[in-house]
Amino acid sequence: MTAADRFPVSPDGRYFVVRGRLWRRTNPHLPEGRRRCWVRALMKARRARDRAGVERAKRALGERGPVWWTDGARDWNRHLAKNTPYAGWFASLRPGGDG
Repeated sequence: MTAADRFPVSPDGRYFVVRGRLWRRTNPHLPEGRRRCWVRALMKARRARDRAGVERAKRALGERGPVWWTDGARDWNRHLAKNTPYAGWFASLRPGGDG
């Protein structure tokens, strides 16, 4: 089972859903090497319980801070999907899923 099977991804690819809440995905435009470097830094910071390091890595990955899309759409990170423009999509997910 892949993460995409377990955690549904919004149709626009900006969010994944865990227990009904939207979480911003990593910027897909990051070069793979750079993304890998920041993921390693994130895991290292988490193991060290380094909150500032986690924040730095999350921002570099595009999961926090300014949005990585350019169409001016609002950021719905950490909102319940049912209370966002993604509500219709979220409601259409199969019952019993993690979404």
